[in-house]
Amino acid sequence: MKFSRTELLIGKENIEKLKKSKVAVFGIGGVGSYVVEGLVRAGIQNFILVDNDEVSESNLNRQIIATTKTIGQSKVEASKRRILEINPDAKVESIKEFFMPDSEDILDDTVTYIVDSIDTITAKIELVIRAKKLNIPIISSMGTGNKLEPTRFEVTDIYKTSVCPLAKVMRKELKKRGIEKLKVVYSKEEPIKIDCKNENGKPVPASISFVPSVAGLIIAGEVVKDIMEMKF
Repeated sequence: MKFSRTELLIGKENIEKLKKSKVAVFGIGGVGSYVVEGLVRAGIQNFILVDNDEVSESNLNRQIIATTKTIGQSKVEASKRRILEINPDAKVESIKEFFMPDSEDILDDTVTYIVDSIDTITAKIELVIRAKKLNIPIISSMGTGNKLEPTRFEVTDIYKTSVCPLAKVMRKELKKRGIEKLKVVYSKEEPIKIDCKNENGKPVPASISFVPSVAGLIIAGEVVKDIMEMKF
């Protein structure tokens, strides 16, 4: 029976809560693909997946949806297929879009929880603002690139973070906008200095299999535990 081992751990009532919940995951990359993996295997049955990218060869080192067979495929569609292979009863809305402040409304009151695993700061901030307006719980991933130590991740409020350059910018920008709190997963590990730029002159972040994946699974765990505490 699907999820029978999970039911032994959390009980039938919580299994039903997870089945009824809908989680919106923004960014299906190194972190986000493992968030989805952790959620669907825990029993979450309703998803909104948002990402504009396709699977590329450079994703093979860290994204669970990336294989030689999925290269070139839309990340949201590759993730949707994987979800349905694990749980055919799942309902998945896949949105191939680069979420930005001018994006149309994706979220509504049917969404139980939001996961921010996107890279662009303006998009992250906009997502937090929309979540707060709709009173939907949100958890946000801070930087996982240029890091090698998966045991350094912590779950905390954005205003209690340190070291992480992305978290520093987020603290400043959220404070300007009057956002008083945000649950995040971040690492105190100092980023390793990498001297590599793409054709546009922008820095290329380095990555490895066991860092963003750990952040993603931590996020999945926080989402599941928070949903179990909700009243339905």
